[in-house]
Amino acid sequence: MPRRYALPLAALAAGGVLPLALAPFGVWPLLLVSAGVLFWLLRRTETGKAAFWRGWLYGVGKYGVGASWVYVSIHVYGSTAPWLAALLVALFVAGMAVFNGVFGWVFHRLVRAQDNEIAAALTFTVLWTALEWLLTWFLTGFPWLFAGYAFIDTPLAGLAPVGGVLLVSFAAVLTASLVGDGLVPSRPGESARLHAGDRKGRPYALVPRRVWTLAVPGAIWIAAWALDAVTWTERGETRTVALAQGNIPQSTKWTPEGVVQSRRAYRELTASAGDVDVVVWPEAAIPDYLRRTKSYIEAQHHRGSADIVTGVFVAEVREGSDATDYYNAAVATGGDAVYRKRHLVPFGDFVPFESLLRGLISFFDLPMSGTTAGEAEQPLLHAAGIDLAMAICWEIAYPATVAADARQADALVTISNDTWFGESIGPSQHFQIARMRAKENGRYLLRSTNNGITGIVDDEGNVVERLPRFEPGVLTGTFHAVSGATPYSRWRHMPLWVVLGACAVAAVALRRHS
Repeated sequence: MPRRYALPLAALAAGGVLPLALAPFGVWPLLLVSAGVLFWLLRRTETGKAAFWRGWLYGVGKYGVGASWVYVSIHVYGSTAPWLAALLVALFVAGMAVFNGVFGWVFHRLVRAQDNEIAAALTFTVLWTALEWLLTWFLTGFPWLFAGYAFIDTPLAGLAPVGGVLLVSFAAVLTASLVGDGLVPSRPGESARLHAGDRKGRPYALVPRRVWTLAVPGAIWIAAWALDAVTWTERGETRTVALAQGNIPQSTKWTPEGVVQSRRAYRELTASAGDVDVVVWPEAAIPDYLRRTKSYIEAQHHRGSADIVTGVFVAEVREGSDATDYYNAAVATGGDAVYRKRHLVPFGDFVPFESLLRGLISFFDLPMSGTTAGEAEQPLLHAAGIDLAMAICWEIAYPATVAADARQADALVTISNDTWFGESIGPSQHFQIARMRAKENGRYLLRSTNNGITGIVDDEGNVVERLPRFEPGVLTGTFHAVSGATPYSRWRHMPLWVVLGACAVAAVALRRHS
């Protein structure tokens, strides 16, 4: 196959491999292969235009495979024709891939062909990590398919309590770029040894190329493994919990009959939980407004000894106006606080360009897709005598937001309705993301969903117990209230920026001696 076709196809395939490193597949070495191949391809790209298109094709593969669950939401639950759903997904994938295209172009602009491997690898890794950070906030963000999530069960996870998932991504991608480039044969005319000296080529140090490309990643992995043994937080009193999974069909959930079915299901599930301290229901467990369900929730609380935490919708008249704001929210019977979802899902919680899109197709009219975002600073929920940091649905994918609340909380709670994603890979990716939040903040995490994945995650990010998917049930277990703060929950991305800044300075210094 001609080179002009082979290399772009290699970029597309490398991007498609990345999601296989994440849940539910979990073949984490494929992340190293994926990132390593992209680095190798961009190092051998001659023009900025070619670098952009190779990066874009990598993004098409990455999001085409890794975000394929979007099709299920649009077609199956959005009642959109298959051809139109496929077109919308293609546009989404093509748009997200632009970020990777710009990444490739910027890398090509910054790195010269004669730059040594370490300078190029540092630049590549800093740009990759900065791109992931950008996707945590730009245009509301799409913090999905980050490299670091693949390493939740590896020694690199020891970096998460220090710098969050992005620091784990940094370590993984630096490993991939250094090892990958170090193991391939040198290009014609390229020295097999790394020169660090003046511009005339008089080295003051001459180090074998493969020593650097293996020693640096080795040191990072050893340091991460050592950090994983550090205890950042302290476990306190135990609490018993029951996580309810109603498995209410999406086809009936949002109908009057669905409200009746939901009330019956969660009443029976709560009664079957037995004597526990707290019961957690999922997002929009009762698809109705708080003013109409408050007495029902309190009745289930008074029937037993447990506090109840549940998702619910809240309607509030805007101060100084006749307009009403609608919130995707959560409440707990142990206190009066109402948590209002801050990070809204486009088309799920709100419709961008609503005046133009609302009513065009069924997907733009999903139930409760007209909600308002809550304030940035939210109160903690109180249940069973402890404080709980809440994250609704994909809010759990925003690491800095969760960390800001986790520092003052005893445990993390996340509720979701992943029924929108059917039997796709989306719910498994979502659960893996939630596990990383527990690891970053050194807190137990309780996750209740409508049809899975419902589970208890400990303060090390390990799954304690989980329910089978697509079955109604109650998961009972224990968790610890945790005190103290990890470096990440205390300083959030500050350690990461220190590392990235140091690496950027090192890359510039190495370039000057190339």
